[in-house]
Amino acid sequence: MVPVQAALFWAFATGATFALSAARQLQYWRGYTSDARASGRLHRRAGSAAASPYLLHTVLFAAVLLAPTGLFLLWYNPSWGTMQVADDHDGVWAGFALLYAGGVTIGAALGFLVAQLLILYGAAYWAFLVSVSAHFLFFGTLLHGWDGSGYRRLLTTNQRDLAAWSRDPVADNVVDFVTSGTFLALLVFAAGVMGTLLLAEVGWLMEGWDAPGADADRKVPRLVAVAIAAAGTQGLPLLGALTASGLVRLTSWPVGLVVFAVIAYLVLIPRRTPVRWLYGLVGLPAGSWEVTVERTEELEAAA
Repeated sequence: MVPVQAALFWAFATGATFALSAARQLQYWRGYTSDARASGRLHRRAGSAAASPYLLHTVLFAAVLLAPTGLFLLWYNPSWGTMQVADDHDGVWAGFALLYAGGVTIGAALGFLVAQLLILYGAAYWAFLVSVSAHFLFFGTLLHGWDGSGYRRLLTTNQRDLAAWSRDPVADNVVDFVTSGTFLALLVFAAGVMGTLLLAEVGWLMEGWDAPGADADRKVPRLVAVAIAAAGTQGLPLLGALTASGLVRLTSWPVGLVVFAVIAYLVLIPRRTPVRWLYGLVGLPAGSWEVTVERTEELEAAA
């Protein structure tokens, strides 16, 4: 559903965000299947991280929704699908279809597995940073691109309109895009893709909060926690991409990226930052899977 240059970043980011949304469930899955690893190949398979139903849903989401919609737009408008690198089908290598479909599916699975590994061993905040970083690359590709014209490439449907961008008023360029068939297709696909994505992420967060003791970790009402989670995984990287693009435009690639890296470090890494404080309000598990399962068993025994 996005140009090929940004597709892998979005797929990886989506997989990581799905794992983060189901963080508590993934810890329970690891804990309650750990005893089955001791005997038999079938038991070992059932208890493996790759057997998680949440991973299966992530792969299906990528294979059934992300990949086909992206392939349709790449075929329907090769110019937009390649961010105006190719003007028509003759300029698109046939292997891109294979790479797009396979890459998006594998990218989502890899994003999920990387985030899941961090979550299981008590580094859920770093799993959050994986999602933020991948979304930053996604938004950065669309907004800035490799030559500073990313948003222009995104809001035009062919190379001719891209070349004429500076000669026409910005409003005219935007109107031309939103009245195009490409934008109509995007709207139709967005309803299905983004709707399913939000249902999964919000639903898994709600499911995790229903676990024993989990609701006590959440410091704000559920609706506010969902808003904070969305702002953290989507809004924060979007703001970061806009900031990085502005710094690069004001200075240069090396200087702008170095300055942005320092800002990102100060905002995200120290233990006492607004981002970490907001993250702590959502109620995601703070410890490893052993800690979460042990605490749950104690609560169930006390009840």
